[in-house]
Amino acid sequence: MSSNNENHYFSKKPQAPLKIFSISESLRGHLYIFKTTPGVFSSRKIDLGTKTLIKYMEIPREKSNLLDMGCGYGPIGLVLAKENPNSTIFMVDINRRAIWCARENTKINQISNAKTIAGSYFEPINSQGIKFDGIYTNPPLKKGKKEFLRFCESIPNHLKSDGMFQFVIRRTMGAKNIFLLLQKMLPNMEVEVRFKRSGFWVFYLKKKT
Repeated sequence: MSSNNENHYFSKKPQAPLKIFSISESLRGHLYIFKTTPGVFSSRKIDLGTKTLIKYMEIPREKSNLLDMGCGYGPIGLVLAKENPNSTIFMVDINRRAIWCARENTKINQISNAKTIAGSYFEPINSQGIKFDGIYTNPPLKKGKKEFLRFCESIPNHLKSDGMFQFVIRRTMGAKNIFLLLQKMLPNMEVEVRFKRSGFWVFYLKKKT
């Protein structure tokens, strides 16, 4: 019998029974179709936090390297790729099922500028020496706020000098406290809450000039 942890969307190999679902969603004026499966975050519909981030996230217009960290089956990364076809989008997730879905979804939605990579946080791309113009995530806070804050602490090392970090958090998951902690932890970055919608806060961080 598998443990509950093996069925979490942030586990490497979820043990939930394998079924394939298909969902469709209009995001920023384009229709997307996604293959999903149990063991992947929000497998039956795109969660409200992700949709809120997608709606309000800032996307560079110029050629960029962008990262969707913890991509799941790919909605954030695929929207980034669609909205800026001249950029390269890196989509990273530890969950092998999520990566399989994301790869399938790049094909289904005819996206050619997104790369899917299996691994934990920055580990699979550290050796490539890539700096990003933008990093985006709907973080897995069920893993704990301390782990998320450690991840945030590493963000400046992976951004270009004018790069930005955007993420979404449910207000009731301690968004205000995280805002205050990030201001203390990252003194060389501007920490803003750009939008508050439907119980979610959309954060925008950028290196100070």
